[in-house]
Amino acid sequence: MADRKKLVAGNWKMNGGKGSLDEVRAMLAEAPKLAPVELAICPPAILAHAVGEVLAGGPIALGGQDCHDKPSGAFTGSVSAEMWGESGAKYCIVGHSERRAGHGETDQVVAAKAAAVIRAHMAPIICLGESLEQRDAGETINVVVGQLAGSLPAAAREMPVVIAYEPIWAIGTGRTPTTAQVAEVHAALRAGLRSLLGAGQADAIRLLYGGSVKPDNAAELMHVPDVDGALVGGASLKAVDFLAIARACV
Repeated sequence: MADRKKLVAGNWKMNGGKGSLDEVRAMLAEAPKLAPVELAICPPAILAHAVGEVLAGGPIALGGQDCHDKPSGAFTGSVSAEMWGESGAKYCIVGHSERRAGHGETDQVVAAKAAAVIRAHMAPIICLGESLEQRDAGETINVVVGQLAGSLPAAAREMPVVIAYEPIWAIGTGRTPTTAQVAEVHAALRAGLRSLLGAGQADAIRLLYGGSVKPDNAAELMHVPDVDGALVGGASLKAVDFLAIARACV
């Protein structure tokens, strides 16, 4: 197995404010004790500058939430990958289930955004996942491996990417798959990456788990084979919870 440093990335979604900077400072204070784990915070775009100033030069990376596939243009309300890059971001989330479902983003759109993130010299965190109906129908593996093939840009051969498996039915519901179910999906994704990119490159790619990751279930989830960290939602807004999840990776 490749030596993959675990990554815990916090997706704040449409949450947070200036008061959240105190939580960021609390995370920074403890981060040096978690050197074996890489940490990243992905705030809303409006908070990127403020959060980035706090994180600058420290051990926690800044990440973006979504981007446009074009570098600039008449796209009111959008943020380009280049803008995230100039803000100091190292990562950008693309293809999150909330974007796929709520904004109709297809694998093709996600692949274009992931390519844009790579173009801006960042690593995309490409999200994949199945609905409850798809899981109950036994379609999970076909769905997520199909999303992987459709969402992985050709540029993934040029710069590392991160893949996040997020079962849609587990996000924000408090429900989580069994460790056996998580292991099955992550093994299938690793095999899919090897088929698409070759074993050497595929084995260097980190596979994150995302879906109601909390301090009380993190230790079990983070030690499942081929789970290389977590994409954390609500629990990433509080330093005590986010740091507890990171410690579970050690």
